Amino acid sequence: MSLQYLKDAAEAGDQEKLIRYVRLHFGDGNEDAGRREIDKAWIEALKPLLDVPPTDREFILETIRTRDPATLAHLFFHLHFYLVQRSGEWIHDGNL
Repeated sequence: MSLQYLKDAAEAGDQEKLIRYVRLHFGDGNEDAGRREIDKAWIEALKPLLDVPPTDREFILETIRTRDPATLAHLFFHLHFYLVQRSGEWIHDGNL
């Protein structure tokens, strides 16, 4: 999928094409594996919060408030890879 393909899909509001790209990318070409990779990240993000520990919410809110959308998106992808790696089922090289 080319960058132009993705830009066209975004402009057309075709979310299915965009999420399919993400699933294929995260799944190393396998959409079902990509779906599982996304699920693993959500599970790993949830686990440490189950005991309702104190967190640095101000850092989070300040980061969201003071950073541009592209930087936040890049942070999101790094966090995704970090959380999937914590699951112990790492299939990626972690390079963005």
